[in-house]
Order: sequence, then C-alpha cells, then structure tokens
Amino acid sequence: MSSRVLSFDSLAVHAGRDDLAALGVHAPPLDLSSTSPLPGIEVGGASYESMATGGHPVADGGFVYARLWNPTVARFETALAQLERTEESVAFSSGMAAMTATVLAAKAQSGGSHVVAIRPLYGGTDHLLASGLLGVEVTYCTAGDVATTVRSDTCLIVVETPANPTLELVDIGAVVAAAGGRPVLVDNTFATPVLQNPALHGAALVLHSATKYLGGHGDVVGGVVATDATWAAALRRIRAVTGALMHPLAAYLLHRGLTTLPVRVRAQQASAEKTAAWLGSQPAVRRVFFPATPEGDPAGLLGRQMRGPGAMLAIQLTGGYEHAVRVTNSVRLFTHAVSLGGVDSLIQHPAALTHRPVPAEARPAADIVRLSIGLEDVDDLKADLAQALG
Repeated sequence: MSSRVLSFDSLAVHAGRDDLAALGVHAPPLDLSSTSPLPGIEVGGASYESMATGGHPVADGGFVYARLWNPTVARFETALAQLERTEESVAFSSGMAAMTATVLAAKAQSGGSHVVAIRPLYGGTDHLLASGLLGVEVTYCTAGDVATTVRSDTCLIVVETPANPTLELVDIGAVVAAAGGRPVLVDNTFATPVLQNPALHGAALVLHSATKYLGGHGDVVGGVVATDATWAAALRRIRAVTGALMHPLAAYLLHRGLTTLPVRVRAQQASAEKTAAWLGSQPAVRRVFFPATPEGDPAGLLGRQMRGPGAMLAIQLTGGYEHAVRVTNSVRLFTHAVSLGGVDSLIQHPAALTHRPVPAEARPAADIVRLSIGLEDVDDLKADLAQALG
C-alpha cells in the first residue's frame, strides 16, 4: 500500500517491507554478507561505481561489497524515510558518525566552512563542532540570533529540539526562514517521528541517534539522517569512503524497533506527563524542565510543531550539586546511566557526563539531572524518585 493512505501507526508496522512477499518471507531477512557475487565484470563495475559515488546499485549489478550497500540496512532506511516524510534516509554506525558525515557533506556541497549551532545541544555534537576536527568554524547562538549570525560561507545550521538536556523547544520554521536558504539540520532524537517531522517545517536534514527511541531497548547503536535524494547521495558517498555504514544486525533491530515506536513513545510520554506534574509539587525540586509545563513552551509549539511533549524531562534540585549526586546514587528502579529512550527509565547528570566537554559557560547547571522515562508503572517511578529525593 502507498504510504499516503496509511496512518502513522500502520506505516510504522509496514514501512520498508514492500519486497518481502516477492522474497517469500514474512519477517525481514538479515543479510550479513560482507561481499556479494558479481554477475559480470562490466555490470558489477557499474554497480560499484554508482554506489561508491553515492548512488544506488545498478539493476542486476549486485551489491558488490557491504561497505557500499546492504539490503537489510536499505530496508530500515526506507522505513525511516517514510516515517519522517522525506525522500530517502542514510544510516550510519552511530549518531556521531551521522553528524560527522552531514557536516562534511555540507562543506562539500556549498564550499563553505562555517556552521551556526543553536545551543543547547547534545554535548557530543557541541564538542564535535567546536573541536576543529572537521575543519569548520562554528558560531553558537540562540534561535533568535540566526539571521544575524549566518554568513556568506555558512554551510549548515544545526538545531536540536527538544534540546538536550533541558528540553528547550525551537521553532523550526522560524529558523529555516532566518537561515535564508542555507540548509538546516534538526536533531529529532528526543521527539522521534511520532511527535515531530522537521522536514514538514522546512528542515533539509533530520538526524536521529537511532540508539535511543528508534531502537528502544538499549541494545543497538546507530545513527540516521532523513533527507532528500540529493543530500542522501552526498551522504552515501561520504559513508562509502569513510566506512561508517550501519551494521546489518543493527539495522535489523532498528527496523523491528520502528514497529513498536508509536506505542512505546506514547506510553512513555503519558508516564512522563504524570511524573513531571508530581515532581513539580516536591519541595526538593526547584524546577521541572518539560515542554508541557507552562514555562516549557513559551512559543506555543506543542500542537503546532510537536504532537506531544515527549518522555524526557529534567529537574533542578534545591540542594545543588551534592543533592544531584545523592539522588543519582540513591535510585533503585531508575538506572544511573547515560543514553535515553529505552523501555527502562534512566537518570544521569548532564554536566558531569554527556555535557562534560562543553565550555563552562554553556554547560548545564550542576544542580540539574535528566530523566528518561520508560515503560515501568508510573507509581513505581514516583516512589523511587520520592525515596531518592528524600
């Protein structure tokens, strides 16, 4: 069936499976081949050249080599693109590999080497852009300053919404307008395509750390960028020469994860809403960072850009850093660990961990901890937080 006539939930189950009936299978097969038989020198060579330069395999030319193409990975890419409402997507070995390839592709496409980044961002992204390793100059700004920050050599604008770790929401359409035709990349990891489709608001590139909600079970690492065919070709070319292809087993697990993504995200979101409301009444909590709170959505983006607040939240504690240490060390049901978006609830201290490489002036406050709400009973989650806060 065409993706145009399916609801999102049905599409999540069926996307990327159009070839299964012809293969005579019900579940997507897992192809672990590192190399593929060549049907002939000329057609095999043509297929190799097409894939090495960012294209697709040539008809009847074979997949040649796993660094260039893998059918299991391609099925996941097709499915994610349909969920994000883009022409294609390109999968990578990690979210940071995806971000690296996107910056390199932006430089190659435009010839410029200036990147505008809206803070706050995931600490790894912030650090990568500032490191100089990719040969770019980065200017950090707020969403309202994009128009005055872009330059003639700006090749990319990077934004994350909801932002990591304090859940700030950014108006994607406003950033796209301020970018003046320059490509905008939106990290959509926290929202997922269940709650937000940045491409529908003008974003050229939509990035996911697929490790998080797309996989959803804490057992796979990957990254993916949803975009149009031109950008996808540029990204595949960089992936081919740098060897950052997603492993087929990771793609298999992620494709399977998409089938339950809507159910998981909505259930986790419902628990997060209840948890955030309860935390707001606790004397040990100074502030709750969550898009559904009155101060969490000043621009009114819920319902207009996002279809819900998501399942991530952060809290600022009254007792400072020492209180944050005590809480993270005292939880019993929550796991004290980095990452997010899995079926089990996690807690971590951003300033000491994921945002440690970020300069002090842009680092989250030391009295803030971040929560990823899982699928446990919400009363059990509140009871665990109550004893840890106390």
